[in-house]
Amino acid sequence: MNTHFSPILPATAQEVVETLVAARRSGQPAPAAPLRAALATDDDAYAVQDAVAQALVWFVDGGPRYWKSGGASRDSVLSHAALPSAGVRAAGDTLADFSFHTPAVEAEIVLRLAEAVTPERAQRLTHADAPALVDALAVAIEIADSRWQEGLQAPAALRLADQGSHGALILGEWMACRAHDWAGQRCEVRFGGTPVVANTGAYSLGDPLWLLPVWLRHATRGGRTVPAHTVVTTGSWVGAIPMPKDADVLVRFPGLGEVGLRGGSVHAALDRP
Repeated sequence: MNTHFSPILPATAQEVVETLVAARRSGQPAPAAPLRAALATDDDAYAVQDAVAQALVWFVDGGPRYWKSGGASRDSVLSHAALPSAGVRAAGDTLADFSFHTPAVEAEIVLRLAEAVTPERAQRLTHADAPALVDALAVAIEIADSRWQEGLQAPAALRLADQGSHGALILGEWMACRAHDWAGQRCEVRFGGTPVVANTGAYSLGDPLWLLPVWLRHATRGGRTVPAHTVVTTGSWVGAIPMPKDADVLVRFPGLGEVGLRGGSVHAALDRP
C-alpha cells in the first residue's frame, strides 16, 4: 500500500493505532478515556489514520478512491479522512455485513472528480477553480459510527484518528454538476413514519464545492496524485441524527434526488425536471 506518509509514531499514538485496529477486527468498541491525551495534534491523528489503513490493507489498489471532508464553517479547520471502499454502498446493495455500535445519519452531497489532480495542481487551486474539477454529484448518506465506547462524545482528536467516526457511505444516483442555488436548497431526513427533519440552506460551508481546494491539498500531501473519479463527501446538512435500529431511512434533497434504506436495501432516485 502507498500511504501518505510512513511516520515513526510516538508510543502513545501507536497505542491508538493498535486499539483502533483491534476494535475494527473484533467489532467491539474500546474505551477512549485512557487515551484522551495520546494525540497532541491533528497531524498525529492523520498519522494514526494512515497507520490504521495500512494495518488493515485498505488501499492496495493504488490509494483511496473515497474520502470524507467537511467543517463547521469556512473559517474553521476542515477535517478529512480516506475511506475504505468496502464500506461504500449503492442502489440494490445492503448493509447486512455491517455491525454498527452507535450509528447516526448524516445527509450529504458528494462530489466526483472529473480528472486526476497532482500535488502541484492542488497547491495552485483556488475556490473559483472548483466547478471545473467535478463531473458529477450525488445525494448521499454517511452513517457515522465509532470504534470508541464513548461514540461521538469521544475526544475530537480520537474521533479524527478513527477516520472521522466513519461507518459507511451510501451513494445516490449521479447527476451532472451544474450551477445550483445551494442557499435555497432544502434537505429532508425521515426514519420510517416519523416526522421529517428538514433544513433549508443550512449547509455550513455555503457551497459543497468550496472545500475542494482544501481537501485536495490534504489528499495530495506526501506527493500522491488523486485519481480521476475519486469521490468526496462534503459534510452533513442536518448534523448526526441517531439511527433507530432496523428503521427505514430516507434522505431527500428536493430538486436533486433521494437515497435511503428500505427493508435493509439501498434505493436511490433522481428528481427529474
